[in-house]
Amino acid sequence: MNTVVECLPCFVRQSWDTICLCTDDSARREQAMRQILQLVGEMDFRVSPPAMAQKIHRLIRGICDQADPYLSVKKHFNDLTMKLSPTLQHWVKNAADPFATAVRLAIAGNIIDVGPQPDLSDKHIIDSIRETADKTIDRDAIQTLRRAAAKAEQILYLADNAGEIVFDRVLIEQIGPEKITVVVKAAPILNDATLEDAEITGLTKIVRVIDNGSDAPGTILEDAPSAFRKRFFDADLIIAKGQGNYETLDDTHRPIFFLLQAKCPVVAARLGCDVGAAVVHYSNLKIAAKPVERV
Repeated sequence: MNTVVECLPCFVRQSWDTICLCTDDSARREQAMRQILQLVGEMDFRVSPPAMAQKIHRLIRGICDQADPYLSVKKHFNDLTMKLSPTLQHWVKNAADPFATAVRLAIAGNIIDVGPQPDLSDKHIIDSIRETADKTIDRDAIQTLRRAAAKAEQILYLADNAGEIVFDRVLIEQIGPEKITVVVKAAPILNDATLEDAEITGLTKIVRVIDNGSDAPGTILEDAPSAFRKRFFDADLIIAKGQGNYETLDDTHRPIFFLLQAKCPVVAARLGCDVGAAVVHYSNLKIAAKPVERV
């Protein structure tokens, strides 16, 4: 997915939010914003939004001398979702269709994204999880994913955010951890999950977890090491969480299920759904939350 002009205000707003998180020094804030505005003004619209975000956040981290501006934010979300974990497990265990419920919960966890929502509160997260967990998702979308996951022997699960990976766990357990490799980011970017987050939340105890060799808020294949690219193209099935993975992989000719909440009008329009929709999108097949038979 290429960048469009509507992405520019988000780049600037997200940059300012991150700078304010990094430093109180007004001179350094001004320096960072001036350089970011120049970078955005010269950007190539042929690249994906996460590729541009990668450059912006590298610049911010360098100017502000902050290796991981969202470290405390990620810790908070990991702690919050770990407390919710028993409830998630209970919902799946007692559901009429545990697999469908696990898919819903995995998508519900995608609300934990500070990129489009910097002021994300615990109440908003919990309320959104309850709403998303109760949304109707097309039966065909769930069934297609169920069949594909059952048939696949090697599944690559591209994780998105810290905290959210606790929700991913319930779906991973339904599919079968033995045939899944979870992929996290190699270095900090926004509140995306890294190997440290996977270890803190206990994910590494049930499934193999690797990193993609990148600090982009998505999966930029040309930015990844050859070993990861080989694993990506060798996988029977790929499950990709979040908008960043959708924005970087939507034109990739691989069997990919994108699980996400559409938080951006540009992405929502591309997917053919409303902003806020819970989406299961299989490659070029658009399957979004809509009023059909409940599962």
